[in-house]
Amino acid sequence: MNKTTGVVVRADACGRSGRGGIAGAVLTICISLLGAINANAAETKPNITPAPTIAVSEEPLASLARPEYAISLYGDLKYGPDFTHFDYVNPDAPKGGTLRDSWSGSFDSLNPFILKGTPAMGLGMMYDTLLTSSLDEPFSEYGLVAEKVEVPKDRSYITFFINPKARFQDDTPITADDVIFSFNTLIEKGSPLYRQYYASVDHVEKLDDLTVKFTFKPGDNLELPLILGQVPVLPKHYWKDRDFSKTTFEPPVGSGPYKIKDFEPGRHITYERVKNYWAKDLPSVKGMYNFDIIRYDYYRDLDVERQAFFAGEYYYRSEHSSREWAVGYDKPDVRNGNIKKELIPNHQSRGMQGFVMNTRRPIFADHRVRRALQYAMDFQWLNRAMFYGAYKRTDSYFVNSELASSGLPKGEELQVLNRYRDQLPPELFTQPYTLPNYDQENGRRKALRQSMTLLQEAGWELRDMKLVNKKTGKPFRFTLLLRQPGFDKIALMMQARLRQLGIEMDFRLIDTGQWLNRIQSRDFDMTTFWWQQSLSPGNEQRDFWSSKAADEPGSRNFAGIKDPVIDQIIDLVISAESRDSLVQRTRALDRVLLWGDYTIPQWYQPADRLAYWDIFGRPSVVPTKGNSIMTWWIDPEKSKKLGKGGY
Repeated sequence: MNKTTGVVVRADACGRSGRGGIAGAVLTICISLLGAINANAAETKPNITPAPTIAVSEEPLASLARPEYAISLYGDLKYGPDFTHFDYVNPDAPKGGTLRDSWSGSFDSLNPFILKGTPAMGLGMMYDTLLTSSLDEPFSEYGLVAEKVEVPKDRSYITFFINPKARFQDDTPITADDVIFSFNTLIEKGSPLYRQYYASVDHVEKLDDLTVKFTFKPGDNLELPLILGQVPVLPKHYWKDRDFSKTTFEPPVGSGPYKIKDFEPGRHITYERVKNYWAKDLPSVKGMYNFDIIRYDYYRDLDVERQAFFAGEYYYRSEHSSREWAVGYDKPDVRNGNIKKELIPNHQSRGMQGFVMNTRRPIFADHRVRRALQYAMDFQWLNRAMFYGAYKRTDSYFVNSELASSGLPKGEELQVLNRYRDQLPPELFTQPYTLPNYDQENGRRKALRQSMTLLQEAGWELRDMKLVNKKTGKPFRFTLLLRQPGFDKIALMMQARLRQLGIEMDFRLIDTGQWLNRIQSRDFDMTTFWWQQSLSPGNEQRDFWSSKAADEPGSRNFAGIKDPVIDQIIDLVISAESRDSLVQRTRALDRVLLWGDYTIPQWYQPADRLAYWDIFGRPSVVPTKGNSIMTWWIDPEKSKKLGKGGY
């Protein structure tokens, strides 16, 4: 998710600084401070006695603010108050046509806000948020349901001023009551994630029919105003007689650019563009949501899904298999140009994708065991033999960004880590974190020797070629839970490596619904997961790594991390008062997570592999955070030529 700590000063009022430097983008608030004005006029009559004065504290005045059009984490906005559209859209893009897309697995609910069920793809398009993010800034938000916001310098509250034109899809006006209902309902009945994200909100109040104020608890949660801007607005009148906590197949009323047209549970869902969408001409929306129809077809088999693309059953595909990208696209429609195949660079943090060890399980509770299992991954061989050399090894929880730690800690990062020196591994301060490299001379032998040494120190030993607990004699055995068919080949390689250590690893492939239920209930030994990261990390780090989240159902602390040092560094990340400080503190967090060996890191590619039928138009500018299909459109002439896309 994303951050908000900066107070923005309007360009036309106070000048602007350029951005340097995502989980988001936001609206920028410009704050004007009231200061005392002292007139020091020259005295011409020295015999005049001045009137008595009363000392007034300037502290209350410092918190006064005025409404502004946008807000950013650290006060630097790319777009001024008179901007007409984002740079990465075509404001004149034609509306019309049909986008057909695909998704894997199934769905059994049209309620995306609760923990129960598997929601259908695309439901987020039905709901507007208070503010909307910019894709070419680390964390800035601009007006949507709220046309303006007010935030004081001390960030003790945020006030949203609702756009009088804002409407739900049934043409009911959006009011302050709807915003308050949305917030309270998500906190009380939604996924536990919302309670954690917004835990620092003290209370919310209605100032008038179009004005809502959120007051915060004391603390340094600087991003809170921005993540409140991400609250989806739900219609109170629709939900008053319905149970929000339950799954449903009744198409809900939203406020966004699309509504449900039809669906078949688990098979497909189709959305249609709201022709009278209230926000279509706002600067933060202009040029987006150009398709009249968007349909998602569900596939349970990845190979069948891929072949359906070549058959023209859907038109846009993000390819995740390096093998298929290298050899699977030698098709007539690719050769003749009907299908475009393109690698689009991405400057977004790629986060951490890895094999997650559930430290709630006794066999993974010991750090030495977790470190020993790092040697099960022969990435160099995998990259050559299976990935066609396409990937880089993930060596950071914020890889592909300036937030990633490297080398030895220094500067503010070192200062942060020094606070907890007696609670951290001494090696963290003296050597860079490294992952095993089998390509070194005698690399495999050295890796196995180091791994066995760690396991013996942790209380395990080999008996008859089986690794067993020295005290109990119980064998070291666990199950890797998978939901992606392609991973079984990788699991076989790991299985063979671990068998050399006397460890038995089983693996099991299950469908997405079962997998979600298992990981949410923490019923697994090891699984795979990808923690996606923004360029501006903040509150979501609590959901990923905090001790509280470890016991919170629905949180993404799947590893079960409970480390007071990590908890405190997360607080420091959230309270960072400048971009540079945020970067340094995030690197400290990254380094501590790495040295905890909670995952066996996998791989990443700093680009998006896209294949698409040549029926689209798209903007010439790709934003920092990567390509967004919602900025594309169907080209009528290309659509007619290929007979796809709705024209």
